[in-house]
Order: sequence, then structure tokens, then C-alpha cells
Amino acid sequence: MSDRPAPSEFQPAALDWDAHGQPQSRHYGDVYFSRASGLEETRHVFLAQNDLERRFAALGEQGRLVIGETGFGTGLNFLCAWSLFASTAPSGARLHFVSVEKHPLTRDDLARALRLWPSLAEPAAALLGQYRAIHPGFQRLVFDGGRVTLTLLIGDVLDTLPTLDASIDAWFLDGFAPAKNPDMWQPALFAELARLSAPGATLGTFTSAGFVRRGLIEAGFEMARVPGFGHKREILRGRYIGSAQRPVDPWYARPPKPAAERRALVIGAGLAGCATAASLAARGWQVSLIERHAEPAQEGSGNPQGVLYLKLSAHGTALSHLVVAGFGHTRRLLERLQRGADWDACGVLQLAFDEREQARQAQLAAAYPGDLLRAVDRAEAQALAGVGLDSGGLFFPDAGWLHPPALCRWLASQPGITQVTHREAIRLRRIDDEWEAQGDGQVLGRAPVVVLAGAADITHFEQTAGLPLKRIRGQITRVPATAASQSLRTVLCAEGYVAPVRGTEHTLGASFDFAATDLSLRAEEHRSNLDLLAAISPDLHARLEVANLNADTLEGRAAYRCTTPDYLPLVGPLADASAFADRYAALGKDARLRPDTPCPWWPGLYVNAAHGSRGLITAPLAAELVAAWIEDEPLPLPRAVAQACHPNRFLLRQVVRGTPAPQAGPA
Repeated sequence: MSDRPAPSEFQPAALDWDAHGQPQSRHYGDVYFSRASGLEETRHVFLAQNDLERRFAALGEQGRLVIGETGFGTGLNFLCAWSLFASTAPSGARLHFVSVEKHPLTRDDLARALRLWPSLAEPAAALLGQYRAIHPGFQRLVFDGGRVTLTLLIGDVLDTLPTLDASIDAWFLDGFAPAKNPDMWQPALFAELARLSAPGATLGTFTSAGFVRRGLIEAGFEMARVPGFGHKREILRGRYIGSAQRPVDPWYARPPKPAAERRALVIGAGLAGCATAASLAARGWQVSLIERHAEPAQEGSGNPQGVLYLKLSAHGTALSHLVVAGFGHTRRLLERLQRGADWDACGVLQLAFDEREQARQAQLAAAYPGDLLRAVDRAEAQALAGVGLDSGGLFFPDAGWLHPPALCRWLASQPGITQVTHREAIRLRRIDDEWEAQGDGQVLGRAPVVVLAGAADITHFEQTAGLPLKRIRGQITRVPATAASQSLRTVLCAEGYVAPVRGTEHTLGASFDFAATDLSLRAEEHRSNLDLLAAISPDLHARLEVANLNADTLEGRAAYRCTTPDYLPLVGPLADASAFADRYAALGKDARLRPDTPCPWWPGLYVNAAHGSRGLITAPLAAELVAAWIEDEPLPLPRAVAQACHPNRFLLRQVVRGTPAPQAGPA
């Protein structure tokens, strides 16, 4: 994984268009597809050579096929594969398409290119509808109610493929011609194709270059020349005959895939729980979503407005990779909601309120592409915000605010989810290869798989009592809008934040209290939020007539955030902590050891929690990560980022340091 969040050479595609409206890359001086017929070329080179029509039809009702591609380009290959899948595969089957693209097309260029193929208009429209926030790193797009998943790896193929954790069934070895793009066609690429290939994986490519054929053979593929398309006399077809290559430390290896019925319990109906239930339901699971309140989003996910705020590092940390990928996924989910009432992509302006923040922002502006964030001076910041400001800052044009309960309700309403409300799960028991969730004297549900998504309350269960979670109280303030305050057009952030009007009020926030043990509203925290507003914009402070407000009678909301010592969430399968310590005790003497003893997993037990103040951005993508762990799918994040979020990271640190596991008890 790169130590830079966006490689310095990252650029979107630069296109020239010929007299027939077909695109050509200005970077490589090469066409994206055959001028004779891009559609027929794709069908011959990639669909036919991978025998996809037969393989799609042969999938079981819950079957899945994973395609890997080395050049997304205009998306033609993806759309053709999707179209064939839709017409031949069983209704319950799923297609997962993983594609790398160094220079993604802009949305306008993609729309222009896709108009060339009217027969693909329906999937093309769906692709364009989700083609937003396509930033460097991993980006997940979901179509057809979850039946088709596209994971885009935005970056150089030799940088991104090594970070992928997947098992590929069929390869589309595409990209600009070897003579035009020699940096891609390297032995390192062929080795990565082999590492990621499932046994017997197939491959099709438009080139017949001898060094490509020999390189693939050396990597473990059986290759053959076959008749080409158009002016190409020959192309290559291959099959992987080498051995499976997915080496990984056992504590980060994938647990055995559940072999029982596809039924799951998700405990906790905040954003993490609702998103997890929706991700599983989209894969054909029957999910019971257990919530102690009357409806979802009654605790940390219940604020009237939350901010899609990207707190980033210029150094490519695991958290930054997670935030950029999660932001894209959440941003695409929001297209399902009602803009204005439930969310708004009004932009977020992070103010450069002191010299330290100015220096940090300068680093970020140099590290990330301009369509994700850009530096603005004071004059532009005021024009964007619609109110007076004391400084410029960083503007995130695709970000904005969200009404979290609306997203939770939409996720929890997906087919396959049953909401079990007014029920609090307080213990888990393993009975006859299933988990039984028990309340106070009652059974709340049984299933082979359980996902714990109840924030810090997950430590009340015996199996998770040692997880190092902590609560942080936060209080937001609801301020009535005035005629003058409604000129605010974008979210403003500094030490606190203020959102544009929703309905008849603005949301201000939020306090941080690490010691509080109750959630009653406090006038002093309302006053603190109002002071933060004054620091953000004295002009807006005046427009809201704060001097006339009484902090003792203001409305607001208090809830607990949940976080970990390293401020990364807990996402993934859970191990038996005591057995883990015994099994890997030798690491306490030599941390370099790599024992091959399988991890002592709790069968079918997973967690999605501890998202802190970033849950709007990280929790929905974390739900996709949990589903990928359960279903043995391609992970939606780089392997190193998934490991950085893995619950076993804390067990491993305790063993290496020789420290005892924390005592059981509530967080």
C-alpha cells in the first residue's frame, strides 16, 4: 500500500475524439477499443475466451463468479459482461467485477463514450448513476439490488493489484497495447494475476505478443493462440494451472465460509447494523435485525444532521485509505434518498483557522486530487458559504450533510431483513452449530452467523468482553433558522461544525466528553457549541441571533461515540481470545515467527463497530467488508487496511507484548 494517498502522477483520462465519436487516450496515443466494433471485440476477446455464457448459465441459484480486469477504460467490458450475466445467469446468482484503472474517465467523458452503444443503454445508465466520487484507491459500486458488484481500483495496476485480496475466476487482460504502455506488461503483473487466480481461472487478452504469452506461461498459465477479431490475426486465451497462492498470517486469514443456511442475526440497528443487514440481504441472506429501541437509529446514528467530513492525512495512512473509499461508497448510497430532506451534497468547507491548520491543509491539497478537495482563499470561501468568514480553507465539493436516520431506515427496509424491535440481546450461546441471542429470559433469534454492531455495548457479551472500546459523549445543538441564516450554502467546519438549514433549523456540534456517564442535555455544552459557532463565522453567529437564545431551553441531542485506542474501527471475524493467546504464545518471545496454526475463530461471529465520529463515512463500507469476509468475496479495501481494522490486531499486540487480555466487563 502506497504511503501517499494519491500518487503524484494521478490524472484523470485525457481523451481525443475522432470523426466517428470514438475516444483515444492522449496519454498513450492508443484507442480504447476496436474501431471496427468495440462491442464485438469485447464479446470475442473476453466473453468468449472465458466461456462466460456457459459459466453464467451453470451458476447455482446462490452461485457467484468473479471477473478481474486490468483496464476499466470506458466500462465497455464490464457492461458487456453484466448484460450477458443478466440474460443467462439464475436470478439468485451474483457477479463480482474487479477492475483497475490508472486514468479514470470523467463522468462527462464516460457518458459520451457510453452513448456509442445503445444496446447497453440500461446498464450504462446505472453505471453513470453510481459513477461519483471515483477517487484514488478502492471504490465499490453496487447495482441491481446487490446482484452485481463493481470494485474499482483507481491507480497503477502494479501498485493496486498487490493490495487486492480476492480469488479471480476469469481475467480480462486488457489495457493499452504493450508497445504503447510497456510499463504495465511486466512479469510483476503476470505474477499478480497468478497470485489472485482461483484454481482453473481463465484468461483472455487482445494481444498475442510473444513476451506476454511466455510471461504468463512462466507465471503458471497454460496459454494458446486463437483467431483474433478485426485486424488482429491472433489473440491469447489461457487457463491457470498453477497452485493456489493466498499466503497470509493465520490470524488475518479468512475463516471457513459458513456452510449452513444463509441466516444471520445483526445486533444493533444503528448505521453499522442497518448497513450490515442490507449488505447481507443483498447477497440473499435472511437477516433478523435486533434493536432494543422501537426503531433504528435511536442512539449515535440518530442526529438530525451529520456531516460527511473527510479527516485525512497527507501520508497515506490506513485510516485515510478507509475514509476516501468509505466516502465514495456512502456518497453513492445517498443517491437513493431524497435530496434536500434527507441529504445534500452542498460541499464541506474546512476552515484554515490557525497557522497549524493552514500548514496541514497545504499538505493535503498537494497530496489529493482536486476533485476530492481543493484549497480556497477567503474570498472564494465566502462566496461558496454565503456568509462572512475570517479565513479560507479546504473545500470538499462532493461532501455535505446527511440525515442519518433516513439512511438507516432505507437500509433496514431492504428485502430479506426482519426488524426485531424492543428486544435487547444480552448474551450469546452456541447451540447445535448456531448462535442463540438471548434477552432477559427470552430467545430473540437463532442463526449460524451473528454480527455485533451495537457500538461499545458489544463488550457486554462474554465472547467480546476484552475488546478495548471506549465511549465518548457528544452533544449537538439545534438552532432555529432565521431569514438571514438561510444564506448558508455549505457545511462549515473548524473546531466544531454548522450545517445549512434542514427544515427550520441548523445543527451545531459537537462536544467531546471522555468521562461522562449520562446523556442528559447540558446547557454548558450548548453554550460551548455556540462559542464554536462564533469562532467559525461571527457573521453567521449574528445572523442566527445567538444573543437572543437561551442555552437552558435550546433543543439538542446527546449520544455516545464508540472508538478504539488506535481510532480505527473493529470490522471482521472474531477469535476466541483465550485460545488465541495460548495458540500464539510463542510470538511473545519472537514476534517474527509465522506459525501456520489456524486461528481459533468463533464460528460465524463477526463485528462492525467503533466508528467514532466517522461512522457516516466508514460504517456502510465496513458492512461490505463484513459481508466479504463472510462470503469469501474480494475485499472492498486493500488487504493492509482490512488488517488494520481487524479485531485480531489487539489480540496480536497483547500476545507480542506479553500483556494480559483486558478483564471482561462493559465499556
